[in-house]
Amino acid sequence: MAVNNQKTRHGPMGGGPGGGFVEKPKNFKSTLKKLFNYLARFKFMLAVVISCAIISTIFNIVGPKILGNITTEIYAGVMRMIAGTGGIDFGIIQKTVFILLSIYIISAAFSYIQSFVMVGVGQKFTYGLRKGISEKINRLPLKYFDKKTHGEVLSYITNDVDTIAQNLNQSITQLITSVTTVIGILIMMLSISWQMAAVAVLVLPVSMLLVMLVVSKSQKYFKNQQEYLGHVNGHIEEMYSNHELVKVFNGEKKSIEQFTGYNQTLYHATWKAQFLSGLMQPIMEFVGNVGYVIVCIMGGFYASQGRITVGNIQSFIQYMRRFTQPIVQLANVSNMLQAMIAACERVFEFLEEVEEVPDTQNPHSVEQIKGNVTFENVKFGYDEDKIIMKDFSAKIEQGKKIAIVGPTGAGKTTLVKLLMRYYDIASGEIKIDGINIKDFKRDELRSLFAMVLQDTWAFNGTIMENIRYGNLEATDEEVIQAAKLAQVDHFVRTFSDGYNTILNEESTNISQGQKQLLTIARAFLVNPKILILDEATSSVDTRTEMQIQKAMAELMKGRTSFVIAHRLSTVKDADLILVIKEGDIVEQGTHEELLEKGGFYEKLYNSQFEECRDEIA
Repeated sequence: MAVNNQKTRHGPMGGGPGGGFVEKPKNFKSTLKKLFNYLARFKFMLAVVISCAIISTIFNIVGPKILGNITTEIYAGVMRMIAGTGGIDFGIIQKTVFILLSIYIISAAFSYIQSFVMVGVGQKFTYGLRKGISEKINRLPLKYFDKKTHGEVLSYITNDVDTIAQNLNQSITQLITSVTTVIGILIMMLSISWQMAAVAVLVLPVSMLLVMLVVSKSQKYFKNQQEYLGHVNGHIEEMYSNHELVKVFNGEKKSIEQFTGYNQTLYHATWKAQFLSGLMQPIMEFVGNVGYVIVCIMGGFYASQGRITVGNIQSFIQYMRRFTQPIVQLANVSNMLQAMIAACERVFEFLEEVEEVPDTQNPHSVEQIKGNVTFENVKFGYDEDKIIMKDFSAKIEQGKKIAIVGPTGAGKTTLVKLLMRYYDIASGEIKIDGINIKDFKRDELRSLFAMVLQDTWAFNGTIMENIRYGNLEATDEEVIQAAKLAQVDHFVRTFSDGYNTILNEESTNISQGQKQLLTIARAFLVNPKILILDEATSSVDTRTEMQIQKAMAELMKGRTSFVIAHRLSTVKDADLILVIKEGDIVEQGTHEELLEKGGFYEKLYNSQFEECRDEIA
């Protein structure tokens, strides 16, 4: 059984520079520039965020220095008490405490404003991205989706936008506060003692070297962890979605063996990754503690000489403990930035994909269209170097039933896709009532059609809502009438909630045939000029098929109808049968005329007749 080898995409796993495998952008600078261009409309709000973050950080940094002054005053007061020359001046302490509280309140207020504004920027930005992606999907040609899986397209509006939303707020604010904190603390430490500051700074490269050594060892295990997490998830999804098939072929044992192998590899990779990653904090703390010991000895020595106060020693130790924190945050921000820019790169590439050719500026109205269709020397290929329709021509009169038959891959469905302008032809013309379909707006052109496909689609909602999808303005009475014509009304009445019965997400509470009938009812409700049926009765039993054929005959009266069929017995009554082979019409005529010719159609018909005879035998 095939296994999904695609890596599961996650955001940064946190925990500093060794936090986990992060997808790297291909062109960091170019994507960052585009991101700034997108954020330009929020420049005032971002200016507020940056200003508030800097002010909040500065006020927060000043706090330990003022707290040290309180300690110094208490120490001096105790010394005066011992010497009998005085005591502690609680007035000064009270005033200093008030100033300290005011500073922290101001810092918190600016931090709140910064967070509030930044959340607004992040949500408005991601709202705009989701809206842009949604609108872009509707402007892309179908050939784009032929080359992309549904999962890939969905990942743009889910995984990638979520990654941007989660990391944008944190990365910008943490970047500003971390840089400001590092610079501010360094200035404050230098103001106390440049010798002690030098020791604090020298501790950093030692701890970073040790951390980088651990990261170099752990990174491969994080990559393995992500890879085999994808294997495990892919295997579970595959086995669960095909659970019945696995049971039919007794594949449970093999499935469990595969899962066990992936799970064991994931276990070992994750254990090593987490163990090595977990070493970083103790290493940094150990080196930091060595630095604290040196600073405390130096501080005590300088205090004994009167070169530094006790309060300044306390302030310096606090600054030193906080000095490594923004360094770690900056390393974490680099992970977040890489994840965010990689997600932005994918989203921007999607938004820059080539769109459909714009609609004509002076479109024809579709109000008076009757339904005459003409194909003139149509040439088309899904790829420019692989043409499947070389010279297709046909003329269909209004109200006629046209059957399109041919072997699999001959181009039957392609023909109606071109008619509805899902794809643009390479050369030639397709006309409706003598008007080139390129001279209509796409949405108005498609409003002329109703299409019932072999692959049915129903959404999570009531049966009434599913049928009304064909015409959102239809009344309940019109929906029920369409349901009766499509032989839906009878089975709907058997449900306790009738037309208010809710179809679940997979529509498993109705049969495949019943779901097909619902899609046919939608077509009745559209009341189209042109009807397209692509094996519309393939999923119903013979008795229901006969009922539908009778209703279809009534529906198709006065309408141009294209019926794509594999079973030739269902199209004997067609006004015209187009026989397609390798993209071109090789024969056309009525059923009797084509049999009399003794050509390709007769061979197709006789082969199906022989199959039916063999089945009966």
